[in-house]
Amino acid sequence: MASLTADAIVCAVRAHGEHGAILRALTHEAGLVAGYVRGGRSRRLRPILMPGNLVALELRARTEEQLAGATVEMLASRAPLLAEPLAAAAIDWVTNLTAATLPESQPYPALYAALSAVLDAISAAPSARLWAAALARYELLLLAELGFGLNLDECVVTGSADGLAFISPKTGGAVTAVAAAGYERRLLRLPAFLTGRDIDPSLPDVLDALAITEHFLGRDLLDGRNRDLIETRARLIDRLNRAVA
Repeated sequence: MASLTADAIVCAVRAHGEHGAILRALTHEAGLVAGYVRGGRSRRLRPILMPGNLVALELRARTEEQLAGATVEMLASRAPLLAEPLAAAAIDWVTNLTAATLPESQPYPALYAALSAVLDAISAAPSARLWAAALARYELLLLAELGFGLNLDECVVTGSADGLAFISPKTGGAVTAVAAAGYERRLLRLPAFLTGRDIDPSLPDVLDALAITEHFLGRDLLDGRNRDLIETRARLIDRLNRAVA
């Protein structure tokens, strides 16, 4: 990719040199891309290069191997949300998770659409319960897109699609309440909204869903090098738990 012009969601920004910054952003057609923004740490560009913002991105590189130079213009700012601790924690987590796990320059249009929807929900939803449910679905989609999808369609023991109530932390397969009898403590509770049987989950249900995705994200996608990211997740879950209390 020697050049690219696209709308992009800012996912991560890292200082580079005295004044510049390296931007990682998610686009619809090209997936996760990176570029060097000259003056990216300036007073003018810092508000634009904030995770969660939608920008008009232009990348130019002389060769495929060279880090592209990037220019950005603001399309939609989510900066006001960063003054709200819970919303800020959610944006910090979901954008950094995306930047840390997706390979560069591979298209994931479904993830771009889903991330946009999560960020829109954080902006507009009247309660954390609603956007947190969208976040859980995004994490499930991320796992699936990267080859670690869970089987939530039928029981791995009986093959039944009815009465699904748990998920195995080992196999990632759903289990009915009957098949799980006596083993409930070894399993993760599966909230009904993840299988399409509930369109209005409670916040405790959403937290159960996030416990599922946290387990499989930690097992399959994150590692010891992502300690800061794991701590970011912990802050988000702590704030959501306070919202329940």
